[in-house]
Amino acid sequence: MPLTTLNIPTADGSADAFAAHPDDGERHPGVLMYADALGDRPVLRDLARELAGHGYYVLVPNFFYRNGPAPLIDLPAYIGEDVRPSIVARLMPLVGAHTAEHTLRDADAYLRFLTARPEVAAGPVAVTGYCFGGLLATRTAAAHPGQVAALAAFHAPVAADGPESLAKITARVHFGHAATDLTPEALDELNQDLDAAGLDHTSEIYPDTVHGFTMSDTAAFNSAALQRHWDRLLPLLGHTLRTR
Repeated sequence: MPLTTLNIPTADGSADAFAAHPDDGERHPGVLMYADALGDRPVLRDLARELAGHGYYVLVPNFFYRNGPAPLIDLPAYIGEDVRPSIVARLMPLVGAHTAEHTLRDADAYLRFLTARPEVAAGPVAVTGYCFGGLLATRTAAAHPGQVAALAAFHAPVAADGPESLAKITARVHFGHAATDLTPEALDELNQDLDAAGLDHTSEIYPDTVHGFTMSDTAAFNSAALQRHWDRLLPLLGHTLRTR
């Protein structure tokens, strides 16, 4: 799948981004993918290419663009437990400065840009995200209920904004949680909120996982959980965006 480097005009500047999409001259359903806080790197490009190979136009913005273009920090090829604490310490100020208001302004710009692309088919879109990006995806779906038909978030703090925010979502939802991120009791509480909101959803803890399980360049990676992620994500998009 080819990758295209892009710049997305926003209310606060210009967000650098990349897109992966089939190179067949056809129009495909759009997916807005939010990276984890580690941002643009080979593993994210591999995830976007894999998803694009199933017939989607996948847009991945640098949501930390206010702090500069990606990559904002130099990352090793493999993020082991020996280096993770120092990397997280450098990223947390960026995460803390990225407010809900920033997310909503940016989501407007990202979706407007995505749906205007000539390679993107008319109709609803999907949003997906990982870690902090899963929270951004959830906020995007809540703010654009008429446009976002599918929401998927993995090892993400999806309930951070409370049940009132979840109740605004109309998309079909899948949340895949790390076993170290959510207790069974907390999962039950979250799923009760999703049920009360009337959402069509699956929300589950992936067995034997730690935070970041989808990312093959980290010590958290779990290959079985990554496959489970695809097994949940692809049918969700297929059912809601009506693609192959």
